[in-house]
Amino acid sequence: MRPDFLFAMPSTLSGVARTLDLGATFDEYNESLTVALADAKALYVDWCLVGESLCEAMNRFAEAEPDVAQQATELVETPTR
Repeated sequence: MRPDFLFAMPSTLSGVARTLDLGATFDEYNESLTVALADAKALYVDWCLVGESLCEAMNRFAEAEPDVAQQATELVETPTR
């Protein structure tokens, strides 16, 4: 799900028509059943993007510092007693 899922994506023709729409009658949004549902969807998307960013950062770190990344992986995977 994209972070802009609440906004409708108009076609090119619709975009051209919007330039002449002085009354804003073409404004359209993707609606949710409730405000709480829209908030929950937005929060879910936000956390998915945070997870993707974190994954990218960890991968870049592992490429830049393979020895340190290996040590960190071993620490995480070692069971505690």
